[in-house]
Amino acid sequence: MCELCSCLLEFPDERIICRSCLQGLKPRRTSLCLCCGKFFDDSGEPHFCRQCVLQRPFFSVHRSCGPYFGSLKDTIILFKYRGYRVLGKALATFALQALGREESLWWGVDNIIPVPLFPEKQKKRGFNQASVLAKELARQKDIELIEGQLIKVKRTPPQTSLEASDRRKNLKGAFKVVHDQGIKGKTVLLVDDVYTTGSTLQECSLALMKAGALEVRALTIAQA
Repeated sequence: MCELCSCLLEFPDERIICRSCLQGLKPRRTSLCLCCGKFFDDSGEPHFCRQCVLQRPFFSVHRSCGPYFGSLKDTIILFKYRGYRVLGKALATFALQALGREESLWWGVDNIIPVPLFPEKQKKRGFNQASVLAKELARQKDIELIEGQLIKVKRTPPQTSLEASDRRKNLKGAFKVVHDQGIKGKTVLLVDDVYTTGSTLQECSLALMKAGALEVRALTIAQA
């Protein structure tokens, strides 16, 4: 049965969620920040948000497929916390349907890099959800995947329990690049599941830029 709508799974390619529910995932088409990708409530032209005008992040551009709400949120929760790793392929496919033609993300990208988990946390969860997404995106876009070079070296409390300012402090110095092969002088695309304040992408991007990356861009499935 479908974990979202409880309908029977009738087609051979259906896994965990029925085809109808997956087809119901819709990207958000709205005004957004040209840099950090924050969704605006209005339907005006895309523009830079106040925060990006005051201080640009270390990544040059970030885009999310849609808000962390409804069926998209439920699908990510099933994937990330219920251990349904197979949903990573469906979410990556949805991301390409939503953002696959976004030239500001894809043009000239040399490598795709997943946001890493602290080893203990990854062991407990059984997999890194960002890695699953990044592997599928790399396969479908035929872009080289780099893993194990950007690592998380600091055990931190869950970001969901913290306010925005504390999230930034919580992650300060949490990521490092162990060697710069495939990173130095390259344009890289960071991949994660959910974007909230941008603190995780900011710290990862800083580590990559220190390692000599030419440019860091970022893609997430949803934006909270």
